[in-house]
Amino acid sequence: MSRLKELRKYIDDQLSKMQDKDEQRSAIVHLYGVSLAATMIAKRRGLDPELASMAGMLHDLYAYMNASYDDHAHRGADLARDILSKLKLTDDNETELICCAIYHHDDKLVTDSDFDEVLKDADVISHCMNDISKPIKEKEQARFEKLCEEFQMLY
Repeated sequence: MSRLKELRKYIDDQLSKMQDKDEQRSAIVHLYGVSLAATMIAKRRGLDPELASMAGMLHDLYAYMNASYDDHAHRGADLARDILSKLKLTDDNETELICCAIYHHDDKLVTDSDFDEVLKDADVISHCMNDISKPIKEKEQARFEKLCEEFQMLY
């Protein structure tokens, strides 16, 4: 089994424990959507798409498992480190890359490493494209416009 499939199996098992089925559906849609967007963005930018996809799958897992977005990026990085260590899916450098991206993913107004930016941008794509009837958050507007330009999409 591939590393990504093994990670998804673990995450699916965790999400299956959620009591609120609407929230469970939202979690699945968001995590898989960010994972796919991160894969595409990483490939376009010449970065590791598998690691980007793994970061996308893990980035909000803490929030969904704890029903709280309070400091979810920082706490989510710790959870991701624990999961990756437990499953032995990544080496130390890969784990650090993934966890750093998760740690920074909520800082949409700050520019971090190229890999961190992949996860932030994938999260914005999910937020802005999953329900196009919703207004774009102010803190995500400039980033979304840059993504539209990069991917030659009209907005």
